[in-house]
Order: sequence, then structure tokens, then C-alpha cells
Amino acid sequence: MFNKCAWKMVLVHLVTLPTFYFAVSHFNVAPKSWNGVDEAVVEKIAKEHGREAVPPVIDPGSGDLLLFAFLVAGALGGFAGGYYWRELVKKKA
Repeated sequence: MFNKCAWKMVLVHLVTLPTFYFAVSHFNVAPKSWNGVDEAVVEKIAKEHGREAVPPVIDPGSGDLLLFAFLVAGALGGFAGGYYWRELVKKKA
């Protein structure tokens, strides 16, 4: 009937497709607005102790500053990984 490779593909699909379906359906039934730890915990405790939130000096949420920071970090990480590639993948004797 089927060879071993075909059975492996059938089993992989029988495992991955339901997993993907349940993951997607979980995100569809989840509440739309989740509060982060800052809003749910830190701000609540700060208000209980009489402190208010202060806006940050450099606001990464406005504009593309956070996107630029991730771009620079990715470029530096990629450069370092490429420069040291032989040492990263070298097999040890």
C-alpha cells in the first residue's frame, strides 16, 4: 500500500493539523484586549501605595523607534553570527 515515508507524512499531518486548529481557535475565543503586567499588576500596586505612573524619557511606543532598535539589534546579531559562523558550527574533536 504505502511506503514508510508516506505513513510518516500521514502521521505528521494527523498531529500538526489538529494542533494548528486548536491554537487558532484558542486565539479566536480569547478576550480581545489583554492587560499587560504593567497595567494589571504594577500600576495597581503603585496606586495602592500612592504612586502614579510617570511617562518614560524616551517613549519607544511612539513612532518607529522600537522598530529601528530591533532592526539595529538584528543587523548586529546577524553580523556577529556571520563573522563567527565557522566557530559556531565547528565540530569539536
